[in-house]
Order: sequence, then structure tokens, then C-alpha cells
Amino acid sequence: MIISIIIPTYNGAKRIEKCLTALSQQDYKGEFEIIVVDDGSTDNTQQIVEKYPQVSLIAQTNAGPAAARNHGARVAKGEILLLTDDDCVPMPDWISQMVQPFLDNPELVGVKGIYRTHQPELAARFVQLEYEDKYDVMAKYAYIDFIDTYSAGYRREIFLKYDGFDTTFPVACAEDQELSFRIARDGHKMKFIPQAIVYHTHPNSVLSYIKKKYKFAFWKMLALKKNPEKLMGDTHTPQIMKVQLLLGPSMLGALAAGLYSPLALTAFYCLAIFFFATTIPFAIKSIRKDKWLAPLTPFFLLIRSLPQFVGVIAGSVWVSFR
Repeated sequence: MIISIIIPTYNGAKRIEKCLTALSQQDYKGEFEIIVVDDGSTDNTQQIVEKYPQVSLIAQTNAGPAAARNHGARVAKGEILLLTDDDCVPMPDWISQMVQPFLDNPELVGVKGIYRTHQPELAARFVQLEYEDKYDVMAKYAYIDFIDTYSAGYRREIFLKYDGFDTTFPVACAEDQELSFRIARDGHKMKFIPQAIVYHTHPNSVLSYIKKKYKFAFWKMLALKKNPEKLMGDTHTPQIMKVQLLLGPSMLGALAAGLYSPLALTAFYCLAIFFFATTIPFAIKSIRKDKWLAPLTPFFLLIRSLPQFVGVIAGSVWVSFR
């Protein structure tokens, strides 16, 4: 069985080398190919990729990561497609861990691995805690409905049957969720594989984190418009995050109104107590993983709620006119 690894890239010269080096050092004993789809880069990405003779390079006019991955899937030779990003560094056993579930269960059509990071910055460490909180949610399910492209696997026939990623998503954001929602809707089985690890560089400042949260919330609205049954939840998103998304902005609104109304100020105190109460389980869990960051997690969760709220509102307005 041939395995095809697909990596889209756009101006990835400074990122992709570590990814390709890691893929060239995999312990997998079977046959696999690595396909890099250059999505119209204007830097020296192609020259970097050409340093790896085992890598097949495909160039296309810039059309976005969804189209690039779909292009790679169409030309792939493998029965199994593995996807990762040009800023990811897979562990040596990544291919083996991703492929084994397909061998164990012929009914399985998709798998999802995990992120880790070596970064020391507070923002990046918080992002890692966020991911691990979501992994704890996914670990409770025998099968999942949510696969991210940073560590994703699909049976090629299923991927092509569903026409791959929806190219109406112009950026790398939520198009991977949308595909897995469609596949899960038809009863296909997908599995969470926490042993399949890629290392990643998360946002390392509060500003970059805020921008990312806004973008993800905005484009999630398009994914939900196409899959409205997921409004109630999926196997990846903690339900308490939705509550915090409403509480955070409500707190600030009540605080602003409290400058003119004692009643609004009272509402602010009540909302603040309620919000920080919702953060306690996350903070307690964080102590076991990053005890120095744990006391700051309620404040990061408050910061998170604001761009998410704005992104949801802006994305909802935008999709309503599509």
C-alpha cells in the first residue's frame, strides 16, 4: 500500500525545510511519496523543495490551500492521503502512527493527530493548553467528526468522493472542519490518534493570538452555514467555550455601562464572578501541564472570548449575504 503525503505551501521557504527533513527521516518501512504543492509562491520555495530529490513538486497559480491540497490528492498515487502543513515538524513515527489505524479497521476513513510545541512564550504555551483541552474532549469519543489538516489522514477514495476541501474558503481556516463534518454526516468513521504528533510554532504574542482567534471564529461561521447541524456542538469544541464567548463581552459591556449606572456595575460583578467560575476547570487542568501559566489562564480565556465574539458576529453577517 502506497501512502501519499501532501503539503501545500505559499512563500514557505523559511518554514518548509524542517518539515521535509522530518518527513525524510520517518521510521515507516512501507512505500510513501511526498507531494509539495506550491500555491504560486514568489519567494525561493521551489529551490528549497528541490533540495529533496524524494519530493515531488507541483506548481500552480495561487488558488488557496484548499485548492492546493485537492490538486495534490488528484495526482497522488497512494490509497491513504496524509496531510500536514509546511510549518509542522512530524515526529519520526508520525506516518506509522497515522497509517496503523487504517490497517486495523477497514471501515475507518479518516484520522487526526495532535500538535505539540517547544515554544517558551506565554501566548504559545497557552495555545498548547487550549489544544490539549480540546484533545481531552476528543479522547472521550470512539469516533470523531473533526479533522484538522496539520495532522490529517483520509482514504483517498473517500476524499475524492467528497470533492476534497471546499475551495470557497480562501484561507487555511475551517475548510478542514467543513470536510470532516460532511464526511461524518454520512456515518463514516474517523478516529483521534493522539500518538501521531507534529510540532508547530503557535502564535507567540497576544496580538497574533487575537488575530488568529478572530480569523478562526469568522470562517467557522461559513463551515456552520454549510453544516448547520454542528451548531449544537462537535467532538472537538468544549461547550464551556461558547458560554465564555458570550460572558466575556457582556462583562466589558456591563463595565462600560457601570460608569453611568450602579445597576450595570452590579451586573458586571455578577458576570465577572460567573465568568471566572467557568475558567476554574481549565485552570486546574493546566496546573498539571504548566503550573506557572495556570494562574494566568482565566485572563487568557477572557482575552480569547473577545475576538471570538467579534469574529462570530462579523462572520455571521458575512455569510448571511452569500
